[in-house]
Amino acid sequence: MREIRKEILLNCRSGVNRRLFCALTVFRRTVIAHWLIPAEPAHRFFQDLINDLARRYDAPVFGPHVTIYVGADSTDAVDATLSKAARDCEPIVLQALEISHSDEFIKTLFVQFAMNRQLQQVDQSIRGGVQDSSDYQLNPHLSLLYKRMSIQERRLLARSIEVSFPEVTFDSLKAVRCVSPTQNRADVEAWRVISEKPLGSIGV
Repeated sequence: MREIRKEILLNCRSGVNRRLFCALTVFRRTVIAHWLIPAEPAHRFFQDLINDLARRYDAPVFGPHVTIYVGADSTDAVDATLSKAARDCEPIVLQALEISHSDEFIKTLFVQFAMNRQLQQVDQSIRGGVQDSSDYQLNPHLSLLYKRMSIQERRLLARSIEVSFPEVTFDSLKAVRCVSPTQNRADVEAWRVISEKPLGSIGV
């Protein structure tokens, strides 16, 4: 696994407006993210929304997805792992709970979904296939925007978004090579899909 060591200089301000400079070392690595992809017509709805928000806020464009698992950059195991998970699982229906937001770059604005047994099944299948020691915790959500924003901006934006689907069907899996943690536009634009399988598929 490739390790990337990056120095970040932060400008820290005290309560009396003194400038302090704090050097932090952030360790980054290349990983494989396993995504669940929405079926039509939800896929087009979310992609159009992501594209519109990216244009309005000068943010990166990306494909709609729910991240199931993030693990080691082990290309040899990816295709076999995705194939087995696809064979073992039928299309998954998730209940949309709310539009939410956070100060984390990759969760600026997102749709939160409820956990269910189907989702746990595909998660377990992928974890069993990759067999690494990742501590990634599944929290099903579909991001709509990656952008540094104030909490006030995020709140207003979250309130303005309406999702027309109380339930969303997901019908395929993708494996994507990316850098973790993803921190900026360049990181997002460097993502590369390395495998894709339809759920319920035989002999793939």
